[in-house]
Amino acid sequence: MIITDLVMRIAPAIPIVTIDTGRLPASTLEMIATVEAHYGIHVERIVPDAAEVQSMMSAHGVDLFRDSVAQRMLCCNIRKVRPLARRMVAVGAYFIGIRRGQNAERENVEVFDRAGRPVKISPLAGWSVSDVADYTREFGLPRHPLYEAGYRSIGCDPCTRAVLAGEDERAGRWWWEEDAAKECGLHFSPDGRAERTVDVLLRELVA
Repeated sequence: MIITDLVMRIAPAIPIVTIDTGRLPASTLEMIATVEAHYGIHVERIVPDAAEVQSMMSAHGVDLFRDSVAQRMLCCNIRKVRPLARRMVAVGAYFIGIRRGQNAERENVEVFDRAGRPVKISPLAGWSVSDVADYTREFGLPRHPLYEAGYRSIGCDPCTRAVLAGEDERAGRWWWEEDAAKECGLHFSPDGRAERTVDVLLRELVA
């Protein structure tokens, strides 16, 4: 929400986009409508290729993400990474809301990531949980209802749950996995072994 609010205040002509994976919680879809009403804008929805999703489910099942880290990453690739990449082909840079304090994988994130194209800009990289809460309260931003239920990172259903006391912010993602990086490939590449496996699975599905 903070990224959207900053854009609306500084450069309202910049399009606001979100990825509708096809497995978002109903409250997230309601939140998109809330954002549109709050700012009087249209939020562009990026959606996965229906044929790719069907091919993936036919080959590996509807809930393939529970079977292995590689298959979970495959699901993320089909539903999120590939649709975003297609949308960003002609885009020079875009804003994302990740912060260094969310987990160990993000602790070194830079505000400007020029490692690839398009450039990823993380204006909240150095913000704390308190900074986010203070801004949200000061400017009266809409708040996702799942935050009130203990969620700290909201993604697909059932791949996200509420965070327990003492857990980091990303612990609710893919909570059944042990010792796996809580990333989907959207912001960071998976580990080398899993990446190779995902590449093979992707070639089998979309080649």
